[in-house]
Amino acid sequence: MELIDYLIVIAYFIFSVAIALVYSKRAGKSTNDFFLSGRNLPWYLAGISMVATTFAADTPLAVTELVANNGISGNWLWWNFAFGGMLTVFFFARLWRRAGIMTEAEFAEIRYSGKPARFLRGFRALYLGLFMNVIIIGWVNKAMSSILQGMFGIDESLIMFYVFGCMILVAAYSAISGLWGVVITDAFQFFIAMFGCIVLAIIVVNSPQVGGIAGLKQNLPEHVFNFFQPYLISLRQQEHLPCQHFHFLLTSELSGGHLGTQVQSQEAVDMLHKE
Repeated sequence: MELIDYLIVIAYFIFSVAIALVYSKRAGKSTNDFFLSGRNLPWYLAGISMVATTFAADTPLAVTELVANNGISGNWLWWNFAFGGMLTVFFFARLWRRAGIMTEAEFAEIRYSGKPARFLRGFRALYLGLFMNVIIIGWVNKAMSSILQGMFGIDESLIMFYVFGCMILVAAYSAISGLWGVVITDAFQFFIAMFGCIVLAIIVVNSPQVGGIAGLKQNLPEHVFNFFQPYLISLRQQEHLPCQHFHFLLTSELSGGHLGTQVQSQEAVDMLHKE
């Protein structure tokens, strides 16, 4: 890396911390302000934050493998999430807001009653908050380690120190700024990531090795470019799917049919209806 590269990385971290400090006063007003941004989060910021959250370190690696093995239509493995997302935004979020709750665990106790409801609430809190989060954080950090090693040539014995440093930084600015700061930082990161992806795609497609769009079409099978071509998931990919499918099914069932509504979704819809 050159000096300009280090300056860009340092500037990025400084800007992220500055956002946290700016929004720290809002977060300190109340619990509602800290966790729900006072229920006044604009819908467009909520949407950008949700997209940016799914655009983690593992996303480019996973999508690259899907497309390489199955063509563009392989993306339907995650594009289909849009249907559940639309239900959440335009139907479930309004009901969620009307309930006046803060977390999914609270929803479980309202939806059901008595001791079974308390057990379900505790089970969901442990399952989603501990078990699933540990798995998700693990694979995202593993992806980050691969990127750091591949792009920056960091020694494998030192990678975890860099990863833990990033985790501590993220935990710090999240704790300081609450949801407002996290959402604004997500938006900042989203535009950086999208700009970088577009520039990288243009450079790679137009490189001599690829030869532009014409060269890409000439060297790849026709089905690779079909958006609706049925595809078979390779055995290697199937190894990773059961855990995810089990999580989605169990989450849906434990929610009484509630498909993973997020706090940001209900805030976005509420602001949309106000406008």
